[in-house]
Amino acid sequence: MMVNGLVAFTQAGLLLLLGMLGIRMFLLIRQDSAQHSGAMAVGSQSFEVPPQREQWSPTPKPKPHAAVSRVSDETELFTRLHILAGLQERDCRVRGLLLADAPETVRTCAAVWLYGAACALSPKSRRHTEALSVLVARIVSRKTGIRQSEAVQAISTLTSSSLLLACYRAGLEGAEFWQSHQYVPNGSSLYEVVTSNAFI
Repeated sequence: MMVNGLVAFTQAGLLLLLGMLGIRMFLLIRQDSAQHSGAMAVGSQSFEVPPQREQWSPTPKPKPHAAVSRVSDETELFTRLHILAGLQERDCRVRGLLLADAPETVRTCAAVWLYGAACALSPKSRRHTEALSVLVARIVSRKTGIRQSEAVQAISTLTSSSLLLACYRAGLEGAEFWQSHQYVPNGSSLYEVVTSNAFI
């Protein structure tokens, strides 16, 4: 008799626990669906916050999209400058001026001309930066044989010479025109700047 009472009491307790568990599950499902439908109603402005808090990190995590974008911008600029420098080198060669064999002054003018072109092709925030000078020096060194350090020196002191300023302006104007018309007009070409200043 006592055993039967104990079994009945245990069964009743288990049924009560099972009922409570069912009610708790129902409430959790209902709460979750209400949160989900609320997030859907708000649309793209709503972001779900993960239940665990993020651990503090002493260094900010890099934004991969921004880094990839920056690299692709630099690659595109390098490619465009390389093409433009190649076109100007070919134009000079066709007209009888070999930049690799030209006097140092002519090669310096080529460096400053290409720097002007680089400024025209770059966003304003990247113009007149050391990184841009180094990029131009690398390209012009390949095309003319001028040492990179000499090219950087010419770029950094271009405001002290009216000749270098003329080369810079011609590169700037030539590249701006080239962007929309796919060629550099004679008045802004490297060959014209060099010959009009009586270097050769």
